[in-house]
Amino acid sequence: MSLTIRRAKLERLRLGNAPRVLELCSGCGGMSLGLHAAGFELVGHVENDPVAAESYALNFSSPEGVDRERWALPRDMVECSAADLAADLDLAEASGAFDVLAAGLPCQAFARIGRSKLRSVTGDDDAFRNDPRAKLYRRFLEYVEAVQPIAMIIENVPDILNFGGHNIPEEICETLDALGYETSYTLLNAAFYGVPQMRERLFLIAYDRSLGLRPTFPDPTHAAELPSGYEGARTVALKYIPSEGSHFHPIPAPGTDLPGAVAVRAALSDLPFISEHFRDPRTMRRRKLTEQLPYRTNNDLSAYARRMREWEGFATRRSTDGHLVRLTPRDFAIFRRMRVGADYPRALQIAEEIFSERLAEHHPRPRKGSRAWEEIRKSCVPPYDPGKFPNKWWKLEPTSPSRTLTAHLGKDSYSHIHWDSRQQRMISVREAARLQSFPDGFRFAGAMNAGFRQIGNAVPPLLALAIGRHLRGELGQALMRDRRDNREQNEAA
Repeated sequence: MSLTIRRAKLERLRLGNAPRVLELCSGCGGMSLGLHAAGFELVGHVENDPVAAESYALNFSSPEGVDRERWALPRDMVECSAADLAADLDLAEASGAFDVLAAGLPCQAFARIGRSKLRSVTGDDDAFRNDPRAKLYRRFLEYVEAVQPIAMIIENVPDILNFGGHNIPEEICETLDALGYETSYTLLNAAFYGVPQMRERLFLIAYDRSLGLRPTFPDPTHAAELPSGYEGARTVALKYIPSEGSHFHPIPAPGTDLPGAVAVRAALSDLPFISEHFRDPRTMRRRKLTEQLPYRTNNDLSAYARRMREWEGFATRRSTDGHLVRLTPRDFAIFRRMRVGADYPRALQIAEEIFSERLAEHHPRPRKGSRAWEEIRKSCVPPYDPGKFPNKWWKLEPTSPSRTLTAHLGKDSYSHIHWDSRQQRMISVREAARLQSFPDGFRFAGAMNAGFRQIGNAVPPLLALAIGRHLRGELGQALMRDRRDNREQNEAA
């Protein structure tokens, strides 16, 4: 029965129809945006965060016959089955409705930073093992059996390769082998694919075995020198790759003749100059995420900035939205004095210098430990331990790609301080979106922190576009070869 279902889908693609995608844990739609730009049809999505689901509906039209309200509904992939979703979207049946199944499964239980947070909240060293999100890949496999896709894409953090000593992608591949698929997984860094961010992620691709394909991955389009920390993280993540019979595909390496990675300055320089947070904080407090501000310049745009402005279906002309930043007056002077590339230990040194200067302004000088002394110190010096939070603050280097954006960006956005000291601030929501390769016309529902969270959780659209184009290319070649073989067999008969 499953072979009959998949053959019908392959025949549909042979006739030139676009592959139909169902994305699980879609978030606001970073992967969907890239796949759509690569020629895929977005037929269904499942996302349990109401704000992210609303963003998805804001940016992607609902299928014919499905009203926007149903399209924007948050759905939990555990509670909502493939059959439930198909019925809700007026599709005949789940098994015939979708050709491609994609998922950016939640990474909190797998990522080391997420494991640390779970440990601190629960006091349990093994809390990550018991987190329900760590088992969602099994629910994904249930969707596979219900949907019978001809291709699949899974994205997650590299640490999913070493989940307490267990290689989960290898387990997924072994299960998919038994279901009639050919599978591969590898690590891809977004900076190698035109994204101005050094973001390392695991990707798994699977194809129906009848296609005769072993999945491969797109070649890099840009070259970048990754910091040593990334190589160390790779080594840890790859520790549990089986020595024999592995489904791991060698990590694609950039060639020597490729253009350099897109740098932060090229990505952000045309966006508005923001100073309201220290000049007129009331204006910043009143500003909405949807409020439009004019571009800083329309001349001498980088190729990347032009691409973010002109993305088909999301093009902008004179202005864009998302120009919100956090209001923390204590830290503006520290931002101004930090050099590019400086981190929290240096920021703390600067704060101590500012504190000493403020004390010297008072006559008589407050006694150490007095209430006045404590109040002045609190207004100047952040309370974080530099031993525990060495990377909590970081000032962007304009000539390099950014560090990884995280889902905690709304709370820990000092990890991305704007390099322009005159602006003395962290990045805005729109600047975070640019670093994640969301086009300027892409809209985010909710307030500032929700916008940051959606962006940090997303798959970079440009990376998803590279994967989508590669997947379509491999499918197209296999279908063409199959047509040719069938024609030759008919002629021989």
